[in-house]
Amino acid sequence: MAIVELQNIRKVYDKKVAVEGLSLSIEPGTMFGLLGPNGSGKTSTIRMMIGMTVPDSGTVKLFGQPFTRDQLKRVGYLPEERGLYKKMKVLEQLVFMGQLHGLEASLAEKRALAWCERMEITEAIPKKVEELSKGMQQKIQFIAALLHEPELVIMDEPFSGLDPVNAQLLMDTLLQLRGEGKAVVFSTHRMDQVEKLCDAIAIVYRGKLVLEGQTREVKSRYPRNRVQAVFQGDDSFLRHEGVASANNYAGIAEIALRSPEFAQPLLVEAIARGTQFTRFEVIEPTLEEIFIESVKKTPEYAAAGGRIDV
Repeated sequence: MAIVELQNIRKVYDKKVAVEGLSLSIEPGTMFGLLGPNGSGKTSTIRMMIGMTVPDSGTVKLFGQPFTRDQLKRVGYLPEERGLYKKMKVLEQLVFMGQLHGLEASLAEKRALAWCERMEITEAIPKKVEELSKGMQQKIQFIAALLHEPELVIMDEPFSGLDPVNAQLLMDTLLQLRGEGKAVVFSTHRMDQVEKLCDAIAIVYRGKLVLEGQTREVKSRYPRNRVQAVFQGDDSFLRHEGVASANNYAGIAEIALRSPEFAQPLLVEAIARGTQFTRFEVIEPTLEEIFIESVKKTPEYAAAGGRIDV
């Protein structure tokens, strides 16, 4: 049974179509990435998932049933726009938010303290929110979304404002939640994070679904025609007839081949010319490359004048 099911949902604000005919299915125990540039309809889709807005047409199901407000007891939500009370102290705030989700104050406090230790922010517990950095506030809102131990966790741009260390801590926590059988859905325009985390993805562009599926299956649809090479010496191999495009970053080359079959001839010719390699690896395309290629095939891309807004 899908934990989230969207069937042909549509949403229009004034005359702007935010989401058009979008259908998705998300299974329990899945890390699901909703991808797209800013303004593509990610936040509008998430808001319809949790009843903040109602689709103009189409249906939303959670836990196998048509959406009802009561289902939100089983959902944790981290909005893109943060909603903390700046004058409240951290622990008071977390206890209050736990109570809003039906927890007794004592249980909310116990869980809040444990989560603060887990997220490495115990020093922030007695402070007011307004005294904290943006990244620290982000972690507090993250904790607030998890205090009631939801089965479905939905996060809109969860890594915004986090430095690399705290982003990694958040990623590790999301992986642990998935390991506990929870479904985790997050929106982002950061493809590198999705590549590391997500079992399944959906790419949306200008309100429409462009591509979806299991991450590994989606990547398998594309040829392994990329090469990463670390080399010294002659770089004329980058102008080989089989090279469609190449970037050379001071001896670290990223190469797109016209066809995977050109990889071996390219390597042989380069070595014959005296180029020395410490790495020459044929790789699959990144999600960012897949995203760009998929979007460029859409009528919306042409209508946007051949640009991808970010």
